[in-house]
Amino acid sequence: MTERERVVRMSVEQPLWRALTGYRVLTMGYAVLLFVFTREKFERPWVAVGFLAVLCVWTLATLPKVAGAASCTRRFLVADLALALTGILLTPLADAQAQSIEGPTLPTIWTAGSVLAYAIKGGWRWAGFASSLVAVANIIERGHPSRDTVHNVLLVWVASIAIGYVVEVARASERTLARALEIEAATRERERLARDIHDSVLQVLAMVQRKGTALGGEAAELGRMAGEQEVALRALVAGGLARPSHVSEDESQGAVVRIVEEPDEPAGDGPSDVRALLAPYAGSRVTLSEPGAPVLLPPAVAGELAAAVGAALDNVRRHAGEDARAWILVEDWPDEVVVTVRDDGPGIPEGRLAQAEGEGRMGVALSIRGRLRDLGGSAELVSVPGQGTEVELTVPRGKAQR
Repeated sequence: MTERERVVRMSVEQPLWRALTGYRVLTMGYAVLLFVFTREKFERPWVAVGFLAVLCVWTLATLPKVAGAASCTRRFLVADLALALTGILLTPLADAQAQSIEGPTLPTIWTAGSVLAYAIKGGWRWAGFASSLVAVANIIERGHPSRDTVHNVLLVWVASIAIGYVVEVARASERTLARALEIEAATRERERLARDIHDSVLQVLAMVQRKGTALGGEAAELGRMAGEQEVALRALVAGGLARPSHVSEDESQGAVVRIVEEPDEPAGDGPSDVRALLAPYAGSRVTLSEPGAPVLLPPAVAGELAAAVGAALDNVRRHAGEDARAWILVEDWPDEVVVTVRDDGPGIPEGRLAQAEGEGRMGVALSIRGRLRDLGGSAELVSVPGQGTEVELTVPRGKAQR
């Protein structure tokens, strides 16, 4: 059993095993008390006393066996059910009138605990097998299938199978959930790596392509190869399988990029001031507006938020032109931090973002929205052709602290 299966099984079944442990102890006490108050009607009370003594010792000694699925072995289940069946079949020997007068058997409802152990351990099929044996033993004990006996047998049979089925469904659901969580974790790690690649390797390749094309000669060939690798790497990051064999003229002429070094995260475990991380982005064409007081967030959160702002500014330089102006507005609210990046560029044509994602250009999808999603926040992009673009980054403080 793998660690994941062990965790799933414990999370689903542990409350059921605890309930079964309490049920067995309580029904053991009920069987003993029932005999004490009705002992006058037993022709051979010593038979009942002997069986109940064994039942009490067995129940208390095997409490660790019903503490979980791992300790509840098949050998224990067989012995436990055998004890319950023996008690049912010994009832006429202890009470000669048991076959003519409808009454409880020696183990009484303790027998249901054995059947339930089968249901929790093996599901509805095991429950059906155990309850069928109990049904046969009850009919033999009564000597004939009376109405009350049939009702009791059907009740145990249906209840145990229903519980076994519920256990199987719960196990399947939690296995599916565990698998989904694994896939989600793998996807998030893949997106994190893709963001790092987008913010570093892809930009370097684009710069090499541009410089090589401008220099000409052998450098142009180097630039062409760098362009091919950039497109191929973008396709890999986006999950594409095709490897482009050439770079279009538009791509070779339009791969203008400026590398922006992300501010290092401050050392230490204390909160970071978002203003300090965004200050390096300010310049002659980038205006930073910030509160007078520090805007504090956990270091990792502040670093990711600053990286998302850097990705937004990089998109401004690449798509709005070197002469475009940008404004950064930092707002510090009690429950969230909001950073808005606005530019005066030509805006984004409708459908361009979806097209860019299809081409493997994941700047907005990964470097901006992906980062904010991982922080529990959101990234809203509003763009009107001819009126610039505005990106609003929101980080809730509660989620950011966690």
